Amino acid sequence: MAENSASPSRYELGMQVRRSVLGDDHVDRASALITDIDRKFQQLITESAWGTVWASEGLTKRERSIVTIALLAALGQDEELAMHIRATVNTGATQQDICEALMHVAIYAGVPASNHAFKIAKKTYEGMDAAGGEK
Repeated sequence: MAENSASPSRYELGMQVRRSVLGDDHVDRASALITDIDRKFQQLITESAWGTVWASEGLTKRERSIVTIALLAALGQDEELAMHIRATVNTGATQQDICEALMHVAIYAGVPASNHAFKIAKKTYEGMDAAGGEK
């Protein structure tokens, strides 16, 4: 089946989805930091994570946000966890959703991982509140 020439490329779609989730300011800052060292990696994640997985119709952005936050918490990816918590203002995942996800992390990935993630969530939400809800 021939691809519709009017449809965006996987990279363009990925950038659209990435901006809708993380916000233009974040994506612009991150894009400005790309160098020759990570250019191909950034293209890969834009096309695969954002242009394929996040763009899929299988889950809502809210659901993807919750799953992503739980996985990042379980893996101890603190900076990415905070970034995705901030992105919930764009995905519709609520603070209660995140608390429930982190409770699952406690059972399935361990109490220390969940405890640490709750600390990051509290600090992130405090920062968002102090900034008037801004990311």
